[in-house]
Amino acid sequence: MNKIRVNRIAGALGAEIEGVDLSQDLGNEVFDGIHQAFLDHQAIFFRNQTITHEQHKNFARRFGTLNIHPYVKGMDGHPEIMRVVKEPDDKVNFGGGWHSDMSFLEEPALGSLLYAKEVPPYGGDTLWANQYLAYETLSDGMKKMLGELKAIHTAKGEYSERGHSAQKRSSMEVKVAGDDVPSYEHPVVRTHPETGRKALYVNMAFTEKFVGMTRRESLPLLKFLFDHCTQEGFTCRFRWSANTLAFWDNRCTQHFALNDYHGHRRHMERVTVNGDRPF
Repeated sequence: MNKIRVNRIAGALGAEIEGVDLSQDLGNEVFDGIHQAFLDHQAIFFRNQTITHEQHKNFARRFGTLNIHPYVKGMDGHPEIMRVVKEPDDKVNFGGGWHSDMSFLEEPALGSLLYAKEVPPYGGDTLWANQYLAYETLSDGMKKMLGELKAIHTAKGEYSERGHSAQKRSSMEVKVAGDDVPSYEHPVVRTHPETGRKALYVNMAFTEKFVGMTRRESLPLLKFLFDHCTQEGFTCRFRWSANTLAFWDNRCTQHFALNDYHGHRRHMERVTVNGDRPF
């Protein structure tokens, strides 16, 4: 009987999964173990995986339907796969700020599966932050206040002409968001649909303001929350190696890709699983 091994990598979140070959069909028992590890640890990592584009997508489909990014062009023949590439001469990386993937959608992403094709000799680590802990460590008064608030999420800042994500990279085709970019209201404290736990749900990239408030009125509290929810004690840091797959839960984490490997190439491929509307 194939049993997976789950090895935690930090106190806050994150675990490496051993005993799994993602190029093979996974039995229900193995899949259930992976799914439970995903819920327990929020970000899970599989090293030494040699998978094709179809196998990457097939594993992701076990968790839901696949997203086609509205601003980043997918691979030819595989529109569900986003190539995240920083060439040696590129100055700006993709994902280089704390965020939760696709929170600017009406139904934000459930999770993202990032596969490392080529990694630099040093640097290029990714950090994740546990948003359950971010919520649970707040005072009762703050929890009560935030529990009554909703926030506006939109891509118009991050994917605008000046936005970090829309900056030109030689191997990525990114569309600049226009004036017609939609905005959606999401609860500031969301309830995870599978675990029932509460998590903070604001992020610096896509959260614009609180519903019923101006941007100026919202900023002091938003800045406090941005700082609070990404503090060191809530994080893990992962050192990539080629042929590693990471799978993280966007409903209860944020992440940050470090840009500290200038002059070297980093090539990743991401598949994103669609989620549902936060509540």
